[in-house]
Formats: sequence, C-alpha cells, structure tokens
Amino acid sequence: MEAFSDAVIAILITVMVLGLRVPHGTTWSAVADSGPVLLSYVLSFVYLGIYWNNHHHMLMLTERVNGLVLWANLHLLFWLSLIPFTTGWLGENRFAATPAAAYGIVLLAAAVAYFGLRTAIIREQGASSKLAKAFGRDLKGKASPLFYLLGIVLAAVNRWLSLAVYVAVALWWLVPDRRVERAVAGASQP
Repeated sequence: MEAFSDAVIAILITVMVLGLRVPHGTTWSAVADSGPVLLSYVLSFVYLGIYWNNHHHMLMLTERVNGLVLWANLHLLFWLSLIPFTTGWLGENRFAATPAAAYGIVLLAAAVAYFGLRTAIIREQGASSKLAKAFGRDLKGKASPLFYLLGIVLAAVNRWLSLAVYVAVALWWLVPDRRVERAVAGASQP
C-alpha cells in the first residue's frame, strides 16, 4: 500500500510539472507572466509533499491493513489526484474566485479522506495502538478542515484571503507532527 501510494503521489507531481509551460521569451518578464501558474504549482507541490510525508509516517506506525484501510487509502489518493487539475485551473486563471474555491474543496476532501484513512487504520489496530497514541486528540488534523471551509467561503469574498488561508494551513503542516515522529523513532528502536 505504501509503495503504491508513493508511486501515485510521484506521478501526480510529474503530471503537475509537465503541465508547466516554458515561458515565451528570454526576459524575466516572460517568467513573471507565468507567475500565477508557478505559484500554484509550488503550493500544490508543498501540499503533495506534506501528504506524502505524513502518509509515510502514519504507515510506519501501521502494523497491518484490511480491505477498509485499502479503500480508505484509495479514497485519499482520489482526492489527491485532483490536485493537478485544480492547480492548473487556479494558476491559468490567475487565482480567480471559482478555481480558488474548487482548490479549497479538493484540499478539504483530501483532509477528510486522510482523517478517514487514519480512523480506519486505528480501528483495525485498536485504540491502544502506537498510531492511536501518537495522534492523541489531533487538534491540528481536526482544525484544518475548518480552515479549508473558511478558505472556500473567502474565495467568494476575496480570493487573496482564500489563498492566504491555504498557504497558512500548508505552512502549519510543513513540519510533521512531532508526536508521530517521536512514535516512529520509538518504534524503529530495538
């Protein structure tokens, strides 16, 4: 499951980078014209990196999987697979309101799917598992969907505020959860 997920995320990043067009011209202003496309790519690359990193850590604490876990993982990968589409739409339309809202909807759905995957793994392993103990109450994981909802609503009011919310959540998640990292480190020691 981990290798398949890693491959899918690598393909999604590849699809996104292949969607970048070479600037027409040899000046910095030619690159600046591609600014929204490049910025949306960077944000999405960071998000896919965050999901890859946290997914990897979560699976390091996973001892076994069942059918529900496999389907929950596919559910997450489905939403992540829409990131290149919304990234392209967002960048090509210079962060317009509707693409910004759609981008937030995909981020919200991916967050909910990640929570579902984590819940399925904990259900399979038990409430006293290393993973359950590492996540604890998981306030960050529960608050993120609320921020995505805020970003979606703000897209109709001010697209820049919407994007600021998405960037803020990405920055919040950039550093992996310390509790999970400690549990991974403890699990790998003899």
